[in-house]
Amino acid sequence: MLTSISGRVFAGKLSPATIQERIDSLCKPPGSLGDLERLAFELCRIQNTLTPETKPRRVVIFAADHGVAARGVTAWPSEVTSAVVEVMATGRSASGVLARNNNAEYHVLDVGCLRHPRVNAIDDSSTQAKFISARVAAGTADLSIAAAMTRTQFHAAWRVGLAQADSAADDGCIVVAAGEMGIGNTTSASCLVTLLTGLSPEVSVGRGAGVDDLGLERKRNFVKSATNRVTPIAIKGDWKGVACEVGGFEIVAMSAFFTRSAQRGLTLILDGYIATAAALLAERLYPGTARSMIAAHQSAEPGHEVALKHLGLVPFLRWNMRLGEATGAIMLFPLLDSAAAVITQMATLADVTMPTTAYTDEQK
Repeated sequence: MLTSISGRVFAGKLSPATIQERIDSLCKPPGSLGDLERLAFELCRIQNTLTPETKPRRVVIFAADHGVAARGVTAWPSEVTSAVVEVMATGRSASGVLARNNNAEYHVLDVGCLRHPRVNAIDDSSTQAKFISARVAAGTADLSIAAAMTRTQFHAAWRVGLAQADSAADDGCIVVAAGEMGIGNTTSASCLVTLLTGLSPEVSVGRGAGVDDLGLERKRNFVKSATNRVTPIAIKGDWKGVACEVGGFEIVAMSAFFTRSAQRGLTLILDGYIATAAALLAERLYPGTARSMIAAHQSAEPGHEVALKHLGLVPFLRWNMRLGEATGAIMLFPLLDSAAAVITQMATLADVTMPTTAYTDEQK
């Protein structure tokens, strides 16, 4: 059988034993490079080759607003979403700076901001930032009282994500990461994680962008109310319906981005809690999507660890990050480069000329 990864074709399917044999054959004691060996294994497994690549790579940020933000579930007003998107389009946001310094293309999409970001189409090689307007609507409805979006809006957001994955694959990208920007989106993500995993809101709901104790309790109550309303839909296995009820445009777009990227053979580097909620949705809708994912980090959000376990993923970094925007995913890029270099460039034990003189008992 022939498989294709970003235009490269390989015969057959590498077995885990073959990959591990290659890693163990390198000039080192087996396991001595720790999790770097695990990362190299994952790259080989996903790309189906013993010579994995980590470039070209692209970071795609999906931005949208949430009606539930008006309920006091966040420390920031919705207007911040568009303001940050405007900074992202200049390449000077945290994720933009990190992407540029890790040799990754950086694309920012308005999928549903309340206010049109004041940005002209940007494709500036000096910042490597590209802004794309792909608005579904001016934010979602308030999920605490009704469905966040219609089925028509769900499919519109889904098509945005599909198009971005196809664009990355068509442009020859090998590694991709998705991030988000959207005030109030940890509330949406918490609802999705609760419904997709059965996790209690007491665990699934965290402080997000720094909500205080009163706001945290308010946020938990809204998540409990919304998930109780939507549970009958989840019991039926109508996961698109669940996403319509409590999702966000950027989360749906990310979910589609994950599914199509996996279908196109790209290596997916998973970011934090909100991206993982999107990944859970993708896995429910298209089982097997998670096999193309590498979990970059475990965020400070309390439900993230459980969400990753449901995907069968073990994170590589635990730095208490909680910014989102794909920042945690980008932090893994230099380690990806190191893992690929080790398995493709390192000498093997067979290359080592071992001493031939035997020790005598006296020398021992």
